[in-house]
Amino acid sequence: MPKQPAAPAPPPVQPVPPVPLAALLAREDLALRQIAGPPAEAAGVVLHGAHTSEMADPYPYLLGGELLLTAGVHIPAAVGSGTYFDDYVTRIVAAGGAALGFGVAPVHDTVPRALVAACEAHGLPLLEVPPRTTFAAVARAVWQLVERARTAELRRVTEAQQSLAAAAARPNPVPAVLRQLAQRIGGRAVLYGPDGTPIAAAGGVTGAGGAPAVDVPLAALARLLTRRAPATPLATAADTTPAGAHLAAYALGAGRGFVLGVAAPRREPGDHTIASVAAVLLALLTGEQRSGSGAARSAALVRLLLGGAPEEVAPLLGGERWLVVHARPDDHAPDALAAAALGAALGSPLVDLAPGSDVVRILVPAGPETGAETGAETGAETGTGAEPQGGWTLGVSAVVAPREWALADRQAARALARARATRAPLVRHGDRAGLTGLIPQEEAEAHARTLLAPLAPPLTETLRTWLSLHGSWDRTAVALAVHRNTVRQRIARCAALLGTDLDDPDVRMELWFALKQG
Repeated sequence: MPKQPAAPAPPPVQPVPPVPLAALLAREDLALRQIAGPPAEAAGVVLHGAHTSEMADPYPYLLGGELLLTAGVHIPAAVGSGTYFDDYVTRIVAAGGAALGFGVAPVHDTVPRALVAACEAHGLPLLEVPPRTTFAAVARAVWQLVERARTAELRRVTEAQQSLAAAAARPNPVPAVLRQLAQRIGGRAVLYGPDGTPIAAAGGVTGAGGAPAVDVPLAALARLLTRRAPATPLATAADTTPAGAHLAAYALGAGRGFVLGVAAPRREPGDHTIASVAAVLLALLTGEQRSGSGAARSAALVRLLLGGAPEEVAPLLGGERWLVVHARPDDHAPDALAAAALGAALGSPLVDLAPGSDVVRILVPAGPETGAETGAETGAETGTGAEPQGGWTLGVSAVVAPREWALADRQAARALARARATRAPLVRHGDRAGLTGLIPQEEAEAHARTLLAPLAPPLTETLRTWLSLHGSWDRTAVALAVHRNTVRQRIARCAALLGTDLDDPDVRMELWFALKQG
């Protein structure tokens, strides 16, 4: 095999939980035997997957971290005393391969001695796969271990989220959150103020010189993040100390200056998620301490409960122009912590998750840049004030005054329904000037009430959604969470009650105009 040029750096490993090679070797049903390389358990060798290849150069087909399985079909018949096996193993190591499994029979009766020597020389664990064990069985065992590790990591993250949320509810929440975070990652957590001074800290890093050894580089990383003046909440930076400790810094809100620093002796798959949850909680806590917004929100709530008008209490909440956002997670039921994290990402602590609901509602102060927002219910990003968030589907209202919060709530609900039906990450309800601007509002509303009087609210909402989705039965069914036959029956009922032909574009236009008034 011609010698290939060495890769400049091993590729990153696959984004799956690592599983110990020793756990795979412990499977008695596979009867695998390590015959070269450092002992799996002592060296801490881990796998991120399994891949079968008979290519002479497997480098282009590896992501890193795999157990590469081969029966040696690619080995030339007259390999002789050349460098074939050394080159082959070199390429596996360069690709980041974790171990090599060689199947005995039907091509080779034994593992070639030169391959054993090459794996020993390069420190690559070599496993002998007996004839009765198929590569499919080995791969299945690896993925079973990966899935088991994934479940364990998910349980660890979930328990950490719950403990952090409980800590945030204690009388002295900031130190409590830091202590829980340090405990959960087995390291150190430090909160830095806007001037870079440590405000509170907890934990230490064993095996890396303890807290003093990581405090200096961690503080430097936090200052670096502060100097960048992050424009988005929870911006991050990472580094590694010479002793091997892993460092990370999280900006607690855009432009506020607080930074969470985290140091751990090793980087576990769930550590970033756990630290991010702590950062969200600390961002909320430090935000209230810095601006007094918590007291202001309490005052606003009391005034509303005692009969104050929305426009009178809105200044206490941070704005005179507002957006209402309805959000739904793409693949899981929302919880209070996820809702708070979404609110922090959108720049507002005014979050509502009603019990039993799968929709999060957020009241967002509209910045100056959102005042010219245009475009009627569209997936295009025509304005700002709320941007798409990974893992969420969003519906965003038009910019409104406080007295129109109820209207904006309905707009956001309809926008979310349309976003789900069209599979768009975000849909905005705009306030584009059109025909409605040519008719006095009172006359338009009176016409709408008269025209739509025969329809009950469920029929009205079905007709509105159906028209907004260009008469698509399937998309309307998705948006309303009903069967398509139910949509057909309701639209037929609308046509009968209105005594009109809903296939007529003029009729549709008039009805849409009327529905826009509500």
